[in-house]
Formats: sequence, structure tokens, C-alpha cells
Amino acid sequence: MPPALTKILPCIGWLKTYNRQVFTSDLVAALIVTVMLIPQSLAYALLAGLPAETGLYASILPLVAYAVFGTSRTLSVGPVAVISLMTAAAIQKVAADNAITASSAAVLLALFSGIFLLMLGIFRFGFLANFISHPVVAGFITASALIIALGQLKHLTGIPVAGDNLPELLTTLSRNFSQINMSTLLLGGSTLVFLLWARFAAVPLLKKLGVNAYYANLLGKTAPVLAVIGTAVLSAQLQLQDRGVTLVGKIPSGLPSLQLPLFNLTVAGSLLLPAILISIIGYVETVSVGKTLGAKRQQKIAPDSELTGLGAANLAAAFSGGFPVTGGFSRSVVNFEAGAQTPAAGILTAIGIAVATLLFTDYLAWLPNATLAATIIVAVLGLVDFTILRQTWNYSRTDFIAVTMTMALTLLAGVEIGISCGVLASLLLHLHKTSRPHIAEVGEIAGTGHFRNVLRHEVVTHTGILSLRIDESLYFANASYIEDMIHQTLQERKEIRHVVLMCSAVNTIDISALEVLEAINIKLRQLDIGFHLSEVKGPVFDALRTTEFLRHLNGQVFLTQQQAVHTLLGRDLQSGHMRSDFQDYQI
Repeated sequence: MPPALTKILPCIGWLKTYNRQVFTSDLVAALIVTVMLIPQSLAYALLAGLPAETGLYASILPLVAYAVFGTSRTLSVGPVAVISLMTAAAIQKVAADNAITASSAAVLLALFSGIFLLMLGIFRFGFLANFISHPVVAGFITASALIIALGQLKHLTGIPVAGDNLPELLTTLSRNFSQINMSTLLLGGSTLVFLLWARFAAVPLLKKLGVNAYYANLLGKTAPVLAVIGTAVLSAQLQLQDRGVTLVGKIPSGLPSLQLPLFNLTVAGSLLLPAILISIIGYVETVSVGKTLGAKRQQKIAPDSELTGLGAANLAAAFSGGFPVTGGFSRSVVNFEAGAQTPAAGILTAIGIAVATLLFTDYLAWLPNATLAATIIVAVLGLVDFTILRQTWNYSRTDFIAVTMTMALTLLAGVEIGISCGVLASLLLHLHKTSRPHIAEVGEIAGTGHFRNVLRHEVVTHTGILSLRIDESLYFANASYIEDMIHQTLQERKEIRHVVLMCSAVNTIDISALEVLEAINIKLRQLDIGFHLSEVKGPVFDALRTTEFLRHLNGQVFLTQQQAVHTLLGRDLQSGHMRSDFQDYQI
């Protein structure tokens, strides 16, 4: 099989070794994940402001598409909490203008997301996700989880709650508190308590009773299914809808019809930016989950291929009436722990959900929205992580600023503004940090040949030689900072006769930085001060050789910093009289 074809269709790799034993493991995992996914899919459709069946549709074909094009053996794609919230925020604006229905807007959002991800995958732009720092993502997810949990109080209590940020939610909650429905609160509160107990206390109890740890964990994860069955039966027997309890209602049975998304140019413009943000966040989450699970089995994922797999999954969601999907942490962990060996488990899960869509939707009509709200709240509480604030405060104040800004803006202004400003903050803080690179004056640790920071070590220095180590690549944003530092130091220390830039950490020098180096060289020549470089990396030196800089250099390029210092100490150099044989300098 041609390697290029295997790269395009990663499924060929695992199909070669597929056998009955692997199929059995995948089938068991699929049955367990299917049971968990049905209530979860319904809940996330509710969170996205879409009909309940949309969640089921988004959990069928996307799973198949990812199994064909994805590279993770155990990742399970589908609706997830944060992406569902971002979907709700995006589609409610266009749906409010009556230009298009919410369902059609969600389909269009999935289409744009799929196309964007596929384009990134084709052109191998997976590295772009690295520009969103982990603290920003962690802050955004934590704030989003709080908004999600607070927003679900309308279903948990019957109180009309509206808004996509903390002030709006709290305002409507306090204003309409008197409209609380006690039947809904009792049902939703009981379900919430049961799910919390199942999550934090049931598994230890089962283990204490002698149940195997593997089965105890699996039983603990079936709690949402038990809650769905129990509350649906209860609402049917007691006719809870007559007491003001809102039910999911009739869900159309049958598989989703394949059709082209309804394209609307005006709506498309409004959904393009949200689709890009959803794609980036979804991809970051997918890669994080895929790498985490893959490491446990010494399996690797291909980030660029993951873009293609996730893009294909979103296109599948668009053409089957779903909404944006991504790799979910909880369902992927269950899939992993249940013993899934290949992406075929995802295909089998899709078949299971398709069967449920065909045969069991009538029973789901009695399901209270309060049950789904409780399921969502318990799921997203696991995403809240305030420890990131303490970690970033202790380790990096710039990261702390980024995570705090992202969290605050997401809570106060909504998910789109929050993540947009978070990404912007990450880029600006990165530019700020690299625009003021760490520059250390270095000296030799006696007798070792190693040069270290004069402020951290006892070193040997020489009054006539200024040795500076630059701990950053040189580019347009930081070159002037280096120039200013050199000039300031020369004004303070008139005895300096040579400046040596130790370039061991410099990986690139762009054209703007090169112009600044040329300006420094001219200025030092006028001051009769030698300008030298040491430990220049081979690729950087090769680039410099294509310019006039080396021929005009008022000094030498040395292989090591030790060679530079010892050579300069042993010579009485006059500005403009020294030449180096660049042809002999090779790294």
C-alpha cells in the first residue's frame, strides 16, 4: 500500500491488523460509550439551543468520518460542552434576525468549521494552534464551564434565565426568581445530587464492597443513563408535564437525511469568525485528548492529520443535520478505559446511536429537561480549574495576565469576546516578551571554558571586553532593544574596546534585525570599538554569508566565546584593520 495513501487514509493502517479479538474489544467499548453518549448528546443539543435529535445526528456520521481520517486509536468525537456553548452564542444572533433557523445556522457553522479545518490540514498548518497558550485555553474553559452551569439553572429550576455572560445570567435569575417551579426544582435537584454522588462517592463505595476497580468505574459512568431512565419513567407515571415540568418532547425517529446545507451569504459572514474560533478551540482540545490517551499506550497522533480528521467529522455533521463536533475528553476516556483498540469502536458506536435513533426516540419524549441540565452541570464542573491562576501567578506573570484576562472577559462579555481577546492577549504578550529578550553579560568560569551570567556565577571578566549572550532569536520586534542596551552600556563604561555577541541561542536573524546589526557595526566602528560574534549557528551563519554584513564587520566571527576572549586579549586590535577568514568558519 503506498505510504501516501496511508497518510491520507490512516484507517488503512489499523485495518491491516484487524481481527476478531480486536473487534470484540471495540464492540464492548462501543456498547458502553453508546449508552453514555445518548443522554449526553441530547444534553449538549439542549445546551446549543437546538432540537434534541440534533445531538443524536451529530453523534453518528461524524464518528464514522473521524474513524476513516483520524489518527487517534481511542479518541471519540461528537458534541462537547464548550463547543456547544460557543455554537449557541453564534447561532442565537443570526436566528434572532429570522434570516435562518437555528438548526440551519448550526449546520452552516459545522460546514465552515469543517472547511477551515480541512484547509489547515491540507496546508499543514497544525502548528497555528500552538499560538494559543495552555493558560488561555484553561481560563476560557473554566469560565465557559461556569457560564454553562449557571445557564442550566433555567432547566433545573424552571426559572426563565437568559444571556450568554455572567451579568446577564445573574440579572435575569434574580429578576425571575419568584417564578421557580418546585416540581422541576425537586426533580432536577434530586438528579443533580444523585449524579454528584455517583461521580464522587459511588465508585469508592463499590470498591469497598469488593467490586473490581475497572467495573466500579464503568458502573459509576452509567449514572446518567440510570438518571435518564428513572426520571423518564417517573415523568410518564406522574404526568409531570401537568405540574410545569418541561419535557424533551417528541423526537423524530429515523436517521438524519443527507442534504446540502442551506447557504445564506448574509448569515455566512456572521458565522465565519465563530466557526474559526470553534475550529481552533476544538482542535486544541482534540489534540490534547489524543496525545494524553495515546501516551498511555505508546501511540502517536499526527497533528496535521488530526486537522483533516476533525474537518471531515464536521463536514459529516453539516451534511447530516448536526452541529460542530470535536474530540470529547469524557467520552474518549470512557472509550479508552472500556478497552477500545481502534477507531472502529467509533463506527460501532455510531451504529448503536443510529439504532437508538430509529427505535427508542418515543421513550425519550418523556425525558425531563431538568435531567439533561443536571447531566450538563455535573459534566462541566469537572472542567473548572482555578488552580491555573495560582500556577501562573507563581511561575509566569505574563501567563497570569493572559489567563485572568481570558477568564474575566469570557465571564463578563461572553465566549466569543473572551476567547478572541485571550488569543490576542497571548500573541501580544509573546511579542512583548520576545521584544525584550533576556541579555546576559557573561564571563568565564575559571579554568572551564564555560561562560555564564556575571550576576549568577563567580566568573572572570575583562574591562576592555563586553561579552553579551542573547537568549532569543533576533527579529524586527527586539533588535532595537539590543541596540539600545549596547549603546547604554558603552556610555556607562568608557573603557570597553570590544563588544562580543554570544549567539548560541540565536536561531534566526531576520532582515530587520540584520539592518540593526549593521547600524551597530557602523556606530562601533566610529567609536573605534570592535564588534564581534561568537558561537553563531550554522544556518544563521549561512544566511549571513549571503549578505554584505560579514565583509563590513568591524571585527571577527569566532567559533567559541572562549576563543573570542582569548584572541582579543592577545592582540592590540585597531578598528578597521582586522579581517577574518570566513571561508574557514564552518559549523
